[in-house]
Amino acid sequence: MKKTLIILLLGAVPALALAGGDHAGAHAMPAHDMAGMHGAMHDDDDAHPGAVGKAGNPAEVSRTIELTMDDSMRFVPDHITVKAGETIRFFARNRGKVPHEMVIGSMVELKEHAEMMRKMPGMQHTESNMVTLKPGQRGGIVWKFEQPGTVDFACLIPGHMEAGMVAKVTVTD
Repeated sequence: MKKTLIILLLGAVPALALAGGDHAGAHAMPAHDMAGMHGAMHDDDDAHPGAVGKAGNPAEVSRTIELTMDDSMRFVPDHITVKAGETIRFFARNRGKVPHEMVIGSMVELKEHAEMMRKMPGMQHTESNMVTLKPGQRGGIVWKFEQPGTVDFACLIPGHMEAGMVAKVTVTD
């Protein structure tokens, strides 16, 4: 009887894993679609469509901004100024001992996505508005800021944003 029960349980494990879905590509699932983050901006946490910007064309980069992330849960620099219409290459380096990421969006959407990540740790990102870096790794985002205003970016790894790993981009006329 015990042997039969064990065989049945072992047979159920692959079915349960398949039912859980592929979390390595979690953003492909509709509940994790972050496409909306590309089109909103915040002003005191209110979202306004169209102002965060969009993925930039690498051939149109007007300048590169280098930033670092580390285990003090800060971005350096934590405030950047760009001009509306400018395409920026953010070149990020993780100087910490744990993974960090840079995700561009409105504060409302960043908070929503951070909550999702708390519920599903280890979620992988593949969107153009984000880069996830292991310790010592470098990577980048090319982003076009289309309208004046304030755009946020944060590390959405559980606990990092809450610890202060948030920064701002001021987009001027």
